[in-house]
Amino acid sequence: MNIKNLCKLSIGFITLSAIVSACSSPTAAPATPTPLIFSTITFMATQTAAALTPAPLIGDQTAVPGVTPTATPLTSATNLCSDPQGTALIDSLKAAVTNADGALLASLVSPTNGMDVAYFHNGTVINYDQDHARFLFESTYEADWGADPASGATKTGSFHNVVIPKLKESFGQAYTLHCNELKYGGASYPVNFPYNKDFYSIYFPGTEANGNMDWHTWVAGIEYVNGKPYLYALTQFYWEP
Repeated sequence: MNIKNLCKLSIGFITLSAIVSACSSPTAAPATPTPLIFSTITFMATQTAAALTPAPLIGDQTAVPGVTPTATPLTSATNLCSDPQGTALIDSLKAAVTNADGALLASLVSPTNGMDVAYFHNGTVINYDQDHARFLFESTYEADWGADPASGATKTGSFHNVVIPKLKESFGQAYTLHCNELKYGGASYPVNFPYNKDFYSIYFPGTEANGNMDWHTWVAGIEYVNGKPYLYALTQFYWEP
């Protein structure tokens, strides 16, 4: 018995719902949605810092505010610390930040893993590939960077308006570089760079006038791709109440 005859039956062992289903026309496949187009960027991935596999804790995790702990170097260091390309990469990052040079910044980002950026030590981690990093000085897209540790309010804003000012501030101070050594001042939280890979600490120890509580550290994660170092992460640490 064909479908048309079934449609005429009102009784039988076939349920009405099955008949209706057989008689109805096939549902058209939904149209492919139009991608949202930002005038700025689309993120490769967003994840919380807590979701990352933590690396071994480095340094004094119970530091008292105002006291600079002794940091311990990683034992799994590669040749980054003896490679002048490493410090040259940090200098190029400084130049890109200072001159708002998106093309230069993009050239520093890892072509294989992109660059994870965390504004707060336990905040949102946003990954930028090279294509999106090129426009970070122009983008007005407001990202969610996580909860401010002081107020608890969500920190939102563009990379240009949130991250760049803090990077400029750090590069404008008397910072020191420390290869595979997580340098930081007194902290009220465990200071942990959540990657078991090479990095440089860009460290400002703070001022005596402020009890050294105005210390500041950016950690630049660096990995090699075809023998050349690139940034795979930028994470900020500072004193929090």
